[in-house]
Amino acid sequence: MSDSAPTLKPGAPRRSPQGVPYADLEHFVNADGLHLFCRYWEPEGPPRALVYIAHGAAEHCGPYDQIARRLAGLSLFVFAHDHVGHGQSEGTPRMNVRDFQVYVRDTLRHVDLVKARHPPGLPVFAVGHSMGGAVSILAACERPAEFTGVALIAPMVLMNPESATPCKVFLARILNYIMPSFSLGAIESRWISRDQRRVAAYMEDALNTRGGMCVAFGMQLMGAAARVEMELPTITWPFLLLHGDADKLCDIRGSRLMYEQAQSADKRLKVYEGGYHSLHNDLPEVAESVLNELAGWIKERLPAQ
Repeated sequence: MSDSAPTLKPGAPRRSPQGVPYADLEHFVNADGLHLFCRYWEPEGPPRALVYIAHGAAEHCGPYDQIARRLAGLSLFVFAHDHVGHGQSEGTPRMNVRDFQVYVRDTLRHVDLVKARHPPGLPVFAVGHSMGGAVSILAACERPAEFTGVALIAPMVLMNPESATPCKVFLARILNYIMPSFSLGAIESRWISRDQRRVAAYMEDALNTRGGMCVAFGMQLMGAAARVEMELPTITWPFLLLHGDADKLCDIRGSRLMYEQAQSADKRLKVYEGGYHSLHNDLPEVAESVLNELAGWIKERLPAQ
């Protein structure tokens, strides 16, 4: 299995999975030659810091507009891209990747590109949700001096116990060998949010991946979670953890384990009672609290003007 680019006639423009020429879209080309769709939110004046947002599995970076706009209002330059096989980025099969490290590598590449367009010395923050939380953690572990802080919303640190029993793991390994494209079922949208309007918006978003998660991708997620857990005792960079205690998609035990094991002097965990997976899209009062927590936490760590 590979993250493959489309086969084109000579001279034909590269197009997104939705048929839009990449010449008309913000994008960068990764190390595998794949075009990754990008979004940028610029502040009105010179930026005080750079903030990268990593989205979760099966979704794309568009729904993070509210977070990005709030942060841009603090004079922060915010940027994001759709991961390989997601949204408006290239990569087949969809919602799959040959190696989870591709996501981490692409994140660091995007950070480098944005840093090169700005004055040197600006602080860099990462905001990651769900699978994007694992991407952000591993990127910061790879370059611990790069990030001033990492804010995580329901990050994937541990696999859910129901999906990671020894029996299920054993069966998944066998299936990955003989039927890697076998579907494990779609993500349960009803566990995204307690706000049914948000659930409906998620279901209606054509850029979200509709098909089920294949075995091969599930194995990549398991491997990534194992890497994250191994890295926890080495973490010294500042981080914020926001997690709902009713999250059925990413186990809150992972956030608690990270808080306990990380060596960071600057760390915080806030648990939302009854909160579902996408806290930034949960009940209005919870979503607003998450925006305030993120904005306040980053603002407190900006250099004095």
